[in-house]
Amino acid sequence: MIQIQTLVTFIIYFIFLMGIGIYFYKKTTNIEDYLLGGRGMGSWVTALSAQASDMSGWLLMGLPGAVYLGGVKESWIAIGLFIGTVLNWKFVAPRLRVYTGNTNSMTLASFFEDRFQDPTGLLRVITAIITLIFFTIYSSSGLVAAGKLFEAMFSINYSVAVIVGAIVIVLYTFLGGFLAVCWTDLFQGILMFLAITIVPILAYNNVGGIDSIREAMISKNISMGLIPEVNLPLLAIISTMAWGLGYFGQPHILARFMSIKSIKKLPEAMTIAIVWVLISLGGAVVVGLISIPMFPNIADSERVFIEMITQIFNPWIGGILLAAILSAIMSTIDSQLLVSSSTLTEDFYDKVIKKDASEEELMHVGRICVLLISVVALFLALNPNNTVLGLVSYAWGGFGAAFGPVVLFALFSKKTTWKSALAGMIVGTIVLVIWKQVGLGSIMYEIVPGFIANVLTISIINIFIVEENDQILDEFDQVVETVQNGDLL
Repeated sequence: MIQIQTLVTFIIYFIFLMGIGIYFYKKTTNIEDYLLGGRGMGSWVTALSAQASDMSGWLLMGLPGAVYLGGVKESWIAIGLFIGTVLNWKFVAPRLRVYTGNTNSMTLASFFEDRFQDPTGLLRVITAIITLIFFTIYSSSGLVAAGKLFEAMFSINYSVAVIVGAIVIVLYTFLGGFLAVCWTDLFQGILMFLAITIVPILAYNNVGGIDSIREAMISKNISMGLIPEVNLPLLAIISTMAWGLGYFGQPHILARFMSIKSIKKLPEAMTIAIVWVLISLGGAVVVGLISIPMFPNIADSERVFIEMITQIFNPWIGGILLAAILSAIMSTIDSQLLVSSSTLTEDFYDKVIKKDASEEELMHVGRICVLLISVVALFLALNPNNTVLGLVSYAWGGFGAAFGPVVLFALFSKKTTWKSALAGMIVGTIVLVIWKQVGLGSIMYEIVPGFIANVLTISIINIFIVEENDQILDEFDQVVETVQNGDLL
């Protein structure tokens, strides 16, 4: 049975989140406030919001579960993600902030259209469709994680647990928009960081140290080496490290770069983000390893962190730390719902359905879109056989393969045209989906062939079709100069 102290802790946490949503509901006065916080976010909020929305429930559930089953070799996922995080902040963030400021773009789809001046609108529409498809899958992964958490803690039916989690998340996203999402992410990121550092330290002492972990891994035939024991170990390493490629195409993370007040704040935000990611990923790997001797026969490997907290801590402290798992889940779903809402509002309603819509009307439409997307994601999440890591890996790979190369070419290739960007996006997505559907994902993570196909398509077309529009070329040069000089926007 659930401890009343844990329940009280969760209720207080929910009330706190609702309070943030209501507060920023009053502060949100126009569509730019609702979708990007008025492009006025500070370093700490931007950094922790980006990383908290990035890591999601899989950091505290999916990754420890993978390490619990596969051992140290699963750390390549964390290594790849850390490298991807550093590269994304260092190279993508500055140019994307300047470019989207210059073009007044509020979504990735509108940025692609404005950057390449696509006269057909196809680049925006295809980007928006891909965004909605993969974000629906991604959001459902968070609801699966919420369902598992509530089911384990409160001993309630899985479907009921999923619905309860969805209601809480949707409410504060619906009310406060981007500002509420970012500020809740700040607090959630701090709570996640505390949990992933404190819990493994205390659990390590409880299991008897490294010798106990080694003995348990030997008894379960789990290797402690970094090199995978397969026929093609290099291929396996590349496949797991390739998670890092996904960063360049994640709309909910890129939206944080668009929202920061000035590129002068990016170095500080980058430092905060990198330290957070390094320690958090390391902590998640350690949680997975410690769980091997601690829970030799657990039924669901993705629940090891939950079980670890409930065994070590009293109900009051445990409730706070379990709220960190909920924080990880919420901090990603709220961002995904908001970006999906942004896509429907900015890229379809405002530019296709009703071009003269008022600011107030667009905010109402944005909130309605949050509800619609939530309902679809909820139905997907009601299947209890879904795994958090499985759903996340497909959606993450989809964004990385479809958008990652296009973002990089948009920011660093002067000669790329809308035709090559559109072709690369379509080819990359098709290759990823086919690779996954025919079962080749077990050999190589589908993001790798999808990403490569996208890059090759754009590169080949760039040989034959080169950008010649002087306005586009001048704007590119202006962005590069602004970033190099570190000018305020």
